[in-house]
Amino acid sequence: MSEVLVHVMRGGFIESRHYGDLAVVDRAGKLLYSVGNSRHFTFWRSAAKPFQTIPFVEAGGIERYHISDEELAFMTASHGGEERHVEIIRKLLHKLDLSEENLDCGSSAPMYTKAAAHILRSGDSYKAVHNPCSGKHSAMLALTALLELPNENYILPNHPIQKKMLETIAQSCDMPVEDVTVAIDGCGVPVFGMGIDKMALAYARFSKPEGLFSDERSKSLRKILYAMTNYPYYVAGTGRLDTALMEVTKGKIVAKLGAEAVYCIGIVDEGIGICLKIDDGGYRAIDPAIIEILIQLNLLTNEELEQLKDRWMPQLKNHRNEKIGELKPVFKMIKHD
Repeated sequence: MSEVLVHVMRGGFIESRHYGDLAVVDRAGKLLYSVGNSRHFTFWRSAAKPFQTIPFVEAGGIERYHISDEELAFMTASHGGEERHVEIIRKLLHKLDLSEENLDCGSSAPMYTKAAAHILRSGDSYKAVHNPCSGKHSAMLALTALLELPNENYILPNHPIQKKMLETIAQSCDMPVEDVTVAIDGCGVPVFGMGIDKMALAYARFSKPEGLFSDERSKSLRKILYAMTNYPYYVAGTGRLDTALMEVTKGKIVAKLGAEAVYCIGIVDEGIGICLKIDDGGYRAIDPAIIEILIQLNLLTNEELEQLKDRWMPQLKNHRNEKIGELKPVFKMIKHD
């Protein structure tokens, strides 16, 4: 059963509560710490994107299309639709000999609200390139060319590309394919459901893949890991926790948000994976909960915490810019021997 993770405080009183579940595992699948139900079932959403990039890398996509580390990081992204993000997706599509019309992710307002406002003020409209999943879709489209498959209906569950995605996700989580639940994501492609302990396991294995996979798979994971941790702006963007964690810790942590408040972390070279799920799907509880987890695991230096402290107990302000409360993490992780 989910437990209270974060209190919303006003005037010293609890006004609201955010419940959730947490699993921390090692790369052998051993549960190290938990809060609530460590096997809570949910959908992985965009936190699965690094693993959906594997087939493109293994098919030789980096070499064939001369993909930069920034572009590879972007393929894992839930980007903000900022100007630099739009520039890189258009450059990427050109490299892949694709057009914006090939993207079947749907048009979307940018996640970065200032970018969305700028588009509206300019009289323009939201496009598929602004969709936070456009990088993932570009990789899927490129994979159809690499495997000499048609790109029509590439988003459908029965398309060979999506079957390849499912197979790769199951391998990453050490699960039989038939045990992975499949539904449809916000961008139209299949999305994968499982326990949060399996998501944490995938990130533990991602953070230190050697000896668990073939040499080819381990090298592919390392390339994706390097791209994300060295170019975190292209994984998320301005003001986003993913980018901040990877920048502040200088690649010690790989982090990825998923919709409906799923959040995954891998501790690079330590073989430790973390998955948090906020039960109500609300994003505001993620930052304080994640920073508190890292504090309890002694994974942040004093200098790193100083740079992230505003995310740990975020202030709540009214329309007059007066502080009227705060978000406060209130959980204690259970250690498992």
